[in-house]
Amino acid sequence: MKKVLLSMALCVSTLTLIHAQEGKSNAFKVNILSPVVKSGSFFYERAVNETSSLQLGVGFTAYNANQVKISGLFFTPEYRFYMSGQAMNGFYISPFLRYQNLKIEDTESDPANPDKATLTTIGGGLTAGRQWMFKDIVTLDIFLGPSYNSGKMKVTSGSDVEDVPGALNGFGLRTGVTLGIAF
Repeated sequence: MKKVLLSMALCVSTLTLIHAQEGKSNAFKVNILSPVVKSGSFFYERAVNETSSLQLGVGFTAYNANQVKISGLFFTPEYRFYMSGQAMNGFYISPFLRYQNLKIEDTESDPANPDKATLTTIGGGLTAGRQWMFKDIVTLDIFLGPSYNSGKMKVTSGSDVEDVPGALNGFGLRTGVTLGIAF
């Protein structure tokens, strides 16, 4: 049993060293377009083989304007297939999913009892992009593609509560430019 465990550990170590010598297999990235829409988006990408990677995006928004507050989180898992044959460097196609939960509060009507809404959407789409890796450490990623979202909204106004199905259903566009660090 000890020989089997030792052999397995040796194989895993060898594969890890071989992959490490081929290039970086992880990256932490920030979407530099997010502040334009009063949000923040962060991504972690991990190469899973020579031509593909998995990426998880996490984002938030906290926007205040004229007595209206919008806050919430979103999660975007995606699979990237690199057409160039090198994961994390080159042209890629990426199917993705997105879950989003936003809270909206309007204190203009009654500051003591503001109108509130919760918006929950789920969707997905396909992006195409190009990621560059400079000096095997800095990443620059540009992507664009169509998306579709379906959601529901729960609105609370005073003591009235109303569910609004189909809120924000439809097609959209997902785009971004990220800068990151590979490791």
